[in-house]
Amino acid sequence: MDFQISITGFVALYVFMLAAFAGWVIIGGVPAILHTPLMSGSNFVHGIVVVGGIFALLNAVTEQEQVIGFFAVLLGAGNAAGGYAVTDRMLAMFQPSGTSHKHARSGHNKKA
Repeated sequence: MDFQISITGFVALYVFMLAAFAGWVIIGGVPAILHTPLMSGSNFVHGIVVVGGIFALLNAVTEQEQVIGFFAVLLGAGNAAGGYAVTDRMLAMFQPSGTSHKHARSGHNKKA
């Protein structure tokens, strides 16, 4: 049984626009206090994007598909790593002032 789905240009554009609008509506309704847990969840999603990019890169046939797959993996990995760094710094802000954060750089936790 061979089952294959082909998405044409207008259908892909419609799905992209629908996803962008749904994301804008959902993220716009999140209170500021929940942005740290939301960042952690988005880092997980970016991990899935990296896996999808690797899958696309492994199935690439033409040079153009390989370049697109490479940039998908590169940008997804950079976005996930940056998201984890930002989340770590945001969580460090909630530490009591007397304790040191295990990933803090020297000089950030010194008292004046």
